[in-house]
Amino acid sequence: MTDEQVQKIVEELSIQHFNRPFIHQAYFNSRLKTTGGRYLLNSHHIELNKKMYDHFGMEELRGIILHELCHYHLHLLGRGYKHQDPDFKQLLNQVGAPRFCSRIEEVKKKAASAVHVYHCINCNQLYRRKRKMDVKKYCCSICGGSIELVCN
Repeated sequence: MTDEQVQKIVEELSIQHFNRPFIHQAYFNSRLKTTGGRYLLNSHHIELNKKMYDHFGMEELRGIILHELCHYHLHLLGRGYKHQDPDFKQLLNQVGAPRFCSRIEEVKKKAASAVHVYHCINCNQLYRRKRKMDVKKYCCSICGGSIELVCN
């Protein structure tokens, strides 16, 4: 889906659900990671997360657009446009927009997922670390003995 198609969808949903035109720009922002979209207060533009459309489809994108249009129209009317405002909550219910979007559970690969296990030679105190440590530089916090690597 292109930005021009998104613009057209936003304009149609604005007329259909709010009976008001959307006269600013709506487009995908590839930098958005944790949110479905955002309404920009200064420019009045709406940015949408392309990953949400790719992952969940048109119905999820439609809900995100309606949510952002609630912010847009309430802000332009000078009414409460923030999430905690009663005007905003009421308008969300009227148009059937979700309060929150679905979450994309991404599998993050950790480079430092290996656990290095060390122990004290004297008292056998165990130390688990994500990063390797220099055993010559550190000593046991319990007895002050030498530390050695058990496994990585």
